[in-house]
Amino acid sequence: MNFLPRRFGRFGGAAFAAFGSAVFCSSYNDRFRASVAVRIREPLQDSQWLTCPVLHDLCPQHFPLSDQSGMLALYSYKVSAAPSSSDIYKEASGAVSDGSKPHDCFGKDTIANAAAKVGPAVVNIAVPEDLFGITRGKSIGSGTIINNDGTILTAAHVVVHFHGSRGSSKGKIEVTLQDGRTFEGKVVNADQHSDIAIVKINSETPLPEAKLGSSSKLRPGDWVIAMGCPLSLQNTVTAGIVSCVDRKSSDLGFSGLPREYLQTDCAINMGNSGGPLVNMDGEVIGVNIMKVAAADGLSFSVPIDSVCKILKQFKKSGRVIRPWLGLKMLDLNEMIIAQLKKRDASFPNVSNGILVPMVTPGSPGERAGFCPGDVVIKFDGKPVERLEEVIEILGDKVGVPIKVLVKRAGDKLVTLTVIPEEANLDV
Repeated sequence: MNFLPRRFGRFGGAAFAAFGSAVFCSSYNDRFRASVAVRIREPLQDSQWLTCPVLHDLCPQHFPLSDQSGMLALYSYKVSAAPSSSDIYKEASGAVSDGSKPHDCFGKDTIANAAAKVGPAVVNIAVPEDLFGITRGKSIGSGTIINNDGTILTAAHVVVHFHGSRGSSKGKIEVTLQDGRTFEGKVVNADQHSDIAIVKINSETPLPEAKLGSSSKLRPGDWVIAMGCPLSLQNTVTAGIVSCVDRKSSDLGFSGLPREYLQTDCAINMGNSGGPLVNMDGEVIGVNIMKVAAADGLSFSVPIDSVCKILKQFKKSGRVIRPWLGLKMLDLNEMIIAQLKKRDASFPNVSNGILVPMVTPGSPGERAGFCPGDVVIKFDGKPVERLEEVIEILGDKVGVPIKVLVKRAGDKLVTLTVIPEEANLDV
């Protein structure tokens, strides 16, 4: 698993041909009606070829941002004017839409219309790469303007070097808009563990902005598009489907804080980092951050609902505050409960809840009296069945006493009071 910037050699374009096809859509009113659209085969056009210089990768393994010495900014297409939108988000605090409207029929312009809504707000981010004080090229990423005042959402590894939990800007940030205008950007906020950052540019006139959607209702198989600047090619659109809506960081081999990603099969390459993942309504529903280097069709994005929570904390505290209890937690289901009862007949009689299999010594959880084998029934007075519910209730509460009801062996109910501490992510 590697972040998007990778090593690439020369590549070429390919010949394109149009093939005959037909689309059939039907609807019922008083009687059955049908319409058929037919596309006739056209002669093969002249082949189109595109080449670029060899790219080099001399950067660390975890955030391998590649040098693009000699790369020229190429504007591969121009997005037509998008239909007007009545509900544009004015805050970068993470407000989301009230749900997307289903499409009656997936037409030939569905993807193009969605791309046209977001395209003008997609930017190229270039950061000079220095080696012993000598500029050897630029690392390239993407971003999305989410407020017309110049607030840009991107991936943290595109613009920030991290040492422990502390980050420092990689240097002068050059932001290029779709219309060719160039601005100098400044890193306002960045969080290493979510890989989300905010960059700000100043413009005398309002800038195009993208609308934030919601990722909560996504399902495997939903169509999505990825936008950005792969291989330094400005304004590129690729399409695919959602493969998994809650891919766990542990599934990808990441240790530490649990995270969830959207998995898609959109073509994502070096330079797509920080670019938007967009639904068919032209709303941003994720931030593209990484792919599997040795496989095609395995790309990952941070869900926009998670991003919105991060943006709220940026706005409130200037950073992301993560409470720590020192408890290992596991969601229970009927199968797990049956296995635990088979091993130990004294295991509490529960139909659901959250098991605590391990308590970290010296942690807030141990001081509160938690024991391995406890089953959390209520957290802060609210019934809970999944770890996500506990995380939602915790929010950014640090130093605030929380009442927790647990059930122990022999069906003994105990109320504990735990005081969360801020997680030390450098440990």
